[in-house]
Amino acid sequence: MREYRYMEKPFASSQPELFSRVDDYSVDNASAAASEGLVFTTLDNAVNWARKNSIWPMTFGLACCAIEMMSMSASRFDIARFGAEVFRGSPRQSDLMIIAGRVSQKMAPVIRHLYQQMPEPKWAISMGACATSTGVFNNYALIPVNQVIPIDVFVPGCPPRPEQLIYALMLLQQKIQDQSGTVKQVLNLG
Repeated sequence: MREYRYMEKPFASSQPELFSRVDDYSVDNASAAASEGLVFTTLDNAVNWARKNSIWPMTFGLACCAIEMMSMSASRFDIARFGAEVFRGSPRQSDLMIIAGRVSQKMAPVIRHLYQQMPEPKWAISMGACATSTGVFNNYALIPVNQVIPIDVFVPGCPPRPEQLIYALMLLQQKIQDQSGTVKQVLNLG
């Protein structure tokens, strides 16, 4: 009959003891792993974890949504806890483009050019109703940004609150974490 140690001691006093209750058949191995500080994961998960926690956005404020984007990085909302506080002015140093505002026919080639200058991997967030679907300014001069560059996350609203942009950043982080074949892409094997 198997001995159940977790009934005798309801609370773990140390990390190896917690492992021993979860994994009764390998108490010695669990204690050794806990004392050595070993972490088991795949290389894809480790690379994706590093990417999702160090996103460097490029500021691209085109209209009133840019005010909300700026307030997102202020102390009240603090996107530094997501690893995205380093706003870059150069596309060569950023991996996330946040398009905040109206996209005109004249601005579309500029957006495409800047997006092409960004290093891989790169992502884009469309912020606000104007960038997503031209919003209330539905005329010949404006186009939706997804006709110019590929968009990963759309943020609705006019203007959207900073909390919505933070949620979009969290969705993007989840998308980055769930990617597969990251190591093959890094090594140009796939």
